[in-house]
Amino acid sequence: HVQLVESGGGSVQVGGSARLSCVGSEYTLDYNCMAWFRQAPGKEREWVAGIYTAGVSPTGITPVYPDSVKGRFAISHNRAQNAIYLQMESMKPEDTGMYYCAAGFGTWCHKDTDYSYWGRGTQVTVS
Repeated sequence: HVQLVESGGGSVQVGGSARLSCVGSEYTLDYNCMAWFRQAPGKEREWVAGIYTAGVSPTGITPVYPDSVKGRFAISHNRAQNAIYLQMESMKPEDTGMYYCAAGFGTWCHKDTDYSYWGRGTQVTVS
């Protein structure tokens, strides 16, 4: 059973930066994609970054981001540590939410239906 543990959330000033970490408890044989999602109060869960973690991406394009965070957020993967990170820059109030790490099987690594394993989340508040 894959367990994912997020850390690094907290309060951030508008325009500031933050870095989230997610460590998995088992090796990546159980998944080929990892991602970050977020959910603000009263809103649906939103995908913010995805990365192919099992060698060469079949699409040739990884990582991937939605337009809302492209150029400001960067996801990275440390295979040896079985971890992903999310570096967030130029943060905005609309970036506020609970951030979740996820792992699963996919091709583009951007659909929440690709993900079977989820962390408990870490809160990020931008004000």
